[in-house]
Amino acid sequence: MSETLADTVDIARLSTGDADFEVRLEALLAWEGVSDAGVQTRVNEILTEVRSRGDAALIEFTNRFDRLSASTMTELTLGAEQLERAYLGLPAEQREALAHAAERIRLYHERQKPGSWSYVEADGTVLGQQVTPLDRAGIYVPGGKAAYPSSVLMNAIPAHVAGVREIVMVVPTPDGVLNELVLAAAHLAGVDHVFTVGGAQAVAALAYGTESVPRVDKIVGPGNIYVATAKRAVFGQVGIDMIAGPSEILVVSDGGTDPEWLAMDLFSQAEHDEDAQALLVSWDANHLAEVEAAVARLLPTLDRETIVRESLSRRGALIHCRDRDEAVELVNRIAPEHLELSMADPDALLPQIRHAGAIFMGRYTAEALGDYCAGPNHVLPTSGTARFSSPLGVYDFQKRSSIIHCSEQGAATLGRVASVLARGESLTAHARSAEYRTSSKT
Repeated sequence: MSETLADTVDIARLSTGDADFEVRLEALLAWEGVSDAGVQTRVNEILTEVRSRGDAALIEFTNRFDRLSASTMTELTLGAEQLERAYLGLPAEQREALAHAAERIRLYHERQKPGSWSYVEADGTVLGQQVTPLDRAGIYVPGGKAAYPSSVLMNAIPAHVAGVREIVMVVPTPDGVLNELVLAAAHLAGVDHVFTVGGAQAVAALAYGTESVPRVDKIVGPGNIYVATAKRAVFGQVGIDMIAGPSEILVVSDGGTDPEWLAMDLFSQAEHDEDAQALLVSWDANHLAEVEAAVARLLPTLDRETIVRESLSRRGALIHCRDRDEAVELVNRIAPEHLELSMADPDALLPQIRHAGAIFMGRYTAEALGDYCAGPNHVLPTSGTARFSSPLGVYDFQKRSSIIHCSEQGAATLGRVASVLARGESLTAHARSAEYRTSSKT
C-alpha cells in the first residue's frame, strides 16, 4: 500500500495477532449514545412541560426546534386524504417500488404472527396463553437531514399485521418541508394519525398524551440522541422497542467477493452518519488490501463522501484474522446489527453465529436490500445488544396473557401444593385462599 493511498483512506487496519488488538477493538466498539448529562437535563425539562401543558408546550417546542410558526395543532396534523394524495401523486416508478416493498414486508411479517394456545390436563384443568395486540402504537419517523419512508413501512406494517387498533405516527418537518414519500408510505402502511412533530417533545406527547395526540402503549422507531434519551426516560409509562445507536455493518469475506462490491457495502452504512460503523473481517490479507484500494478508488464518487470519510476514520476498520473460526469468534463478540457472510458457503458458518441482528448470506445479498425491500425488518439491535435483543417484529406489538382454568379436582390438587409452599413463605392468606378450594377434598 502506497503512502498516497494510506493518506487518502483513513481507515484502521487491525490484526488479531497484534499485541494491542484487544485494546484497539474495544475502543472501536465503544459507544454510549445517551450519557450526556446536559442532554438528559434538557430532555427532562421538555418531558415535564409537555406532560403538564400538553398541546401548548408541544407547539412551542416544535416552533422553536423546527423553525415553524404554528399556532394550533391543526397545522401540525395530516389527514388521511393528504396521505392518499401523496401516494397517488408519486411518479409511477416510486409508487410501484414503495408498494412492492410494502407487500414483501407484509408477507414476511404475516409469518411471524403467533397464535393463542391451550391444553387440557387429565383432571380437566385448562392451561394456555392468549395473544392480543396492543391498542395503540406510536411510530417515530426521523426527519431533518434525511427522510426515511422505509422506516415508516418497517415500523407500521408489523403493527398493522399484529392487529394494533390505532397507529400514531410522528415525524419532524424542519422548516415545514414535507417528504411526499414518507406520507405515501404512511398511507400504504395503514397509519391512522400523523403529526408533524419530532424530538423529545414528540416522544413526550406519545407517552403522556395531549389534547390532540393520543397516548400510546408503545413507542417504536429510531431518532437522534434527544429521541433516544426521551424514550429511555418514558420507559415504564409506555413500552419502547430499543435504544438505537448508530448503524453498523460487519462483513466477513473469504476473499472471493469483488472488492468494489464490499467497499460499497461498507459505504452503505457509513453514509448514514459520522458515528456509523463499517467493519470488514477476512483471513486473506491480500483481499483486505484490495478492498482498501477499492475504498480509496470509489470514495470520491459518493454523494455523501464527507460523511463516509469521517465515519470510516472514526469507527471503521479492516480486520485480519487467522481463519474462519476466529472470524466467527469476532462476529459473536461484536454482535453486529448487520452481518454479511460474503462467501461461497455461508450456510456452513450460520449454525455458529449466535449474535447478529440480521444475517445476509452469500456474495449477492447486499445489506441494502434488507434496508428497503427484502422483507425482514430493518429495525435491528445495535451496539452489541444483539446478544439479547431481536429485530422489530409482529411480536413487539402483541402481549401474551396466561390462561389458568382449574377444574374442581385440579383446584384441590394444586391447592394442597400451593398451601405447603405459601406456609413455607409465611404467607398464610395465600395458603388459606388455596385451602378453601380443597375443603371438599380433604
